[in-house]
Amino acid sequence: MPDQAREGDLAATMRDIGVRARRAAALLAEAPASAKAAALHGAARKIRERIAALLAANAKDVAAAEAAGTGAFVDRVRLDPKRIEAIAAGLDDVAALPDPVGRELARWPRPNGLDIARVAVPFGVIGIVYEARPNVTADAGGLSIKAGNAAILRGGSESFESSAVLVEALRDAVAEAGLPADAVQRVPTRDREAVGILLSTPGLCDVVVPRGGKSLIERVMREARVPVIAHLEGLCTTYVHEAADPAMARAIVHNAKMRRVSVCGATETLLIDRAAAARLLPAILDDLAASGCEVRGDSFVVALWPRAKPASEQDWSTEFLDAIIAVKLVDGLDQAIAHINRHGSHHTDAIVTSDAHAAEAFLARVDSAIVLHNASTQFADGAEFGFGAEIGISTQRLPPRGPVGAEQLTTYKYVVRGAGQIRP
Repeated sequence: MPDQAREGDLAATMRDIGVRARRAAALLAEAPASAKAAALHGAARKIRERIAALLAANAKDVAAAEAAGTGAFVDRVRLDPKRIEAIAAGLDDVAALPDPVGRELARWPRPNGLDIARVAVPFGVIGIVYEARPNVTADAGGLSIKAGNAAILRGGSESFESSAVLVEALRDAVAEAGLPADAVQRVPTRDREAVGILLSTPGLCDVVVPRGGKSLIERVMREARVPVIAHLEGLCTTYVHEAADPAMARAIVHNAKMRRVSVCGATETLLIDRAAAARLLPAILDDLAASGCEVRGDSFVVALWPRAKPASEQDWSTEFLDAIIAVKLVDGLDQAIAHINRHGSHHTDAIVTSDAHAAEAFLARVDSAIVLHNASTQFADGAEFGFGAEIGISTQRLPPRGPVGAEQLTTYKYVVRGAGQIRP
């Protein structure tokens, strides 16, 4: 697909997208749950039917990524039949979820007879700015539809061709379900100026969801004139406590780092109690090294496992998104928690231990959106939480926090029913 917006005025193109999204949002907000579900099931079907076209488009994106990026970066862009089926299945899963719109969140009577209810409603128009992974296109579009929102998608140039095919599948399915196709629109240019227009033009969208690297998130938060659901980098830590089961620790750490190194839930830092390091750490690092992982350790780790490279101070605050892990010895739970709260990105952190008291202290005191006990950080995924899919993992303290699925893409209003009451 050519850069359509370069053929005309970019600001005018973006305004037109916004106007059409606003009209679509008004209709979608009142759409029955059955129509939204039909649109999502239809999109899943069309993606499966267009697998050849999607693979051909993705081949162009991968070729460009291979010329410009690392193996892990290419992995984020690449699609194969298994990943495409996962995209389609995710849409089917979202379709099958309860409709989040119209949920009565709370209800109570007042002494004067007023009946007050808090009811979930769509945001309206959501601007979604993201990098690399083409599956985000389908996840973001599908979740927005489920929540009754219109979506303006501005994906990364790395997945430009793949996203075009996915958006057309979504739009065709939405139209066939009797809903406005403009409920899902893609910014038709790689020009980064389009992001600035999306963020700063009044009325273009009601909320912005950025998903990508630190520089993208910082730009969105700096330039946005509407609320931002922030998805910061996934600087995740696994802490192996001295009471950890050895076999469990080996399995969890290996999966948390190596299952897929390019996702935001991949563990980047491994902490281990000094009291258990000699007993537990060598086998854990042997497993990682055997899978091609580079180990960077503090001086104590290097002394214990000489194949480790010396870690720099920067390594404790780096999201590698690659087969690299930083490893540090700590003197117990308090030091581990302090390290995570200082160096982490408040995304996802895990403790491996058979000590229930230590586990509960970790879960209570680590200030992250997701905290786990005896489980891999790679479970930081909306689908694994039963959300069908996710737009991202929100690391902000205000809600939504954690995986952002359809339910998290709604706000609420108060519905007050009276019988003629007037205020004295």
